[in-house]
Amino acid sequence: MVKIEEIKQQLEQASWEDRFHTIQLYKEDERKGVQKLLQQYERKWELYQKEKARTEQMWTFERTNEDCKWICGIDEAGRGPLAGPVVAAAVILPKDCDLLYINDSKQLSAKKREELYKEIYKTAISIGVGIVGADKIDEINILQATYEAMRIAVSKLSIAPDLLLNDAVTIPNLKIRQIPIIKGDAKSISIAAASIIAKVTRDHMMEEYDQLFPNYEFASNKGYGSSFHIQQLKQYGPCPIHRRTFIKNFCEVD
Repeated sequence: MVKIEEIKQQLEQASWEDRFHTIQLYKEDERKGVQKLLQQYERKWELYQKEKARTEQMWTFERTNEDCKWICGIDEAGRGPLAGPVVAAAVILPKDCDLLYINDSKQLSAKKREELYKEIYKTAISIGVGIVGADKIDEINILQATYEAMRIAVSKLSIAPDLLLNDAVTIPNLKIRQIPIIKGDAKSISIAAASIIAKVTRDHMMEEYDQLFPNYEFASNKGYGSSFHIQQLKQYGPCPIHRRTFIKNFCEVD
């Protein structure tokens, strides 16, 4: 008789499809330990199937436009913070890729975002990132700076896309066909992937800025207006990466 630990090892090492067949193989084993183990992995299987269905739904816009060879998702991170850049990402995924758990970056834990960030970079056909800093944001306003970051991201792609799927906006001064999608980072896998790349890229930058400007705890607040951040602004004034047009209500600016 196969030991319970051996069954567990088989289940753990199997692919998802083989795992399902392994569960069926031991269904008639009456040992309580085996049945408890199978219940755990049946639950994992159900969650896996649910995630596959959710992910398939997120391909709707990409599948609807299958006549386009290179479909690019675009999203940004950092429109609202008091400090740091706005970062945009443009991502072209293979049409046959099987990435799971891709979602609006705000719906994911920091740990999951980091894992998916690496997976997207390994899987994507091309990724472009655009960064616009605080000085430029103050000069042209945050909306125009966001558009600029998006145009930069598109320009850095190694392949010219024939369709852009954007999170809610239409980017001016681009000749590529665009489809703005409200809450697109929760509806399109390409936009969701871009949201993860943009968010993690920006978070990494803010963690580095925390080393340069430790008074503001940028590693934890990422430049957003936490109570501690505002308190420190009032005490120390702004640092070079603060957006002067965003902080006038909290401290004196140059």
